[in-house]
Amino acid sequence: MGTRGVNWDRRLWAWLLIGGPIAIFSLWALVDNTRLYLVTMLNGLTLASLYFIVASGFTLVFGLMRNVNLAHGSLYLLGGYVGFFVAELTGWWILALAAGFFAAAVAGLLLQVLILRHMQGQDLRQTMVTIGLSIVVADLLLWAFTAQVHQMEAPEWLQGPIRNIPLIKAYSAYRLSLLAAGLAIGVFLWWLLARTTVGAMIRAGVDDRQMLAASGVNVNLVFAATFMLGAGLAGVGGVIGAVELSMVPGEDTRLLLASLIVVIVGGMGSVVGAAMGAVILGLAETYGLAYAPTYSVVFTFVILILVLAFRPRGILGKPA
Repeated sequence: MGTRGVNWDRRLWAWLLIGGPIAIFSLWALVDNTRLYLVTMLNGLTLASLYFIVASGFTLVFGLMRNVNLAHGSLYLLGGYVGFFVAELTGWWILALAAGFFAAAVAGLLLQVLILRHMQGQDLRQTMVTIGLSIVVADLLLWAFTAQVHQMEAPEWLQGPIRNIPLIKAYSAYRLSLLAAGLAIGVFLWWLLARTTVGAMIRAGVDDRQMLAASGVNVNLVFAATFMLGAGLAGVGGVIGAVELSMVPGEDTRLLLASLIVVIVGGMGSVVGAAMGAVILGLAETYGLAYAPTYSVVFTFVILILVLAFRPRGILGKPA
């Protein structure tokens, strides 16, 4: 049997191992309680949108630029806290969203220019330094904002449920809006990376930094701007999460872990892969909590193991 036949057999077994149990469970759950199944699906997709917004920034920084920034969760927490207090002071949710983006983007710029720029290609060193930074930032945020749980209100035009939805009956307007937000950010990032000159420069700089610099492009400026965008998206996720999940110490670690899983499952440097990874993670978490809360965490890591067993580079990952 040739290599192509072996690969086909591996894919077939992968579909049977992953898709078979999912299909059987979906059929049983849909028949047993249709409304619970559909509401859980919407909860999973909206949670996936939040994960994607945060992880898309991580995809730019870690998956594309190969900068190991394990302080990404701290940028999420920083953006959420800044957005919360801006909303409290002004009453403008959109202004809070912009403030969260700006605060995280500036912090990300300082991190890239002052620290990570001098460690390009030194993955272990970047890992250790950013882990230390994340601990320091978490302690500073705890000192500044205390351990109190902060919950931001949704904007007035997104408060309350949308009613008269078939089968589901009613669902949160704010949570549904997350689907549109995640889709818009995903399309923007795909367009930026695949259809613009800036995106071409980013990809060229990752592949051959010296050649891009020799062509007259300021590589440091391109990478700094990319890092700012990735950090800013973490801040946007923090403001959204301040409504959806609340802000409390420890959320930075949770969102960092979620971003790592999303990028690894989806494939390094792929925005579409990150979206797929976020959907898989979001659905696994919500269905696990709804139908088997004791083992909900296990499902996430089972999926991670199965994906890496059959697709070591992730679903849409490509050879380096």
